[in-house]
Amino acid sequence: MKDRRLDARGLICPLPVLKARKVLLQMNSGDTLHVLITDKAAPQDFQLFCNESGHLLKSVQNGDEEIEVVIECRKTNN
Repeated sequence: MKDRRLDARGLICPLPVLKARKVLLQMNSGDTLHVLITDKAAPQDFQLFCNESGHLLKSVQNGDEEIEVVIECRKTNN
């Protein structure tokens, strides 16, 4: 399993989710994507995206300047 990182700081939704979706399409089930964001509304958008796409939103870590969203890629076929 691999970890990937995506820097989406400074972008407002839906761009962080759209960029994460593009990366997740290239990943395998079980891989983890760490997304750095600054848009305070983005965690809710990531939750909705994961609910609809079947990926697992593992955590949302709020920092002083940025938020880290961690998503586990879940695909039914690789």
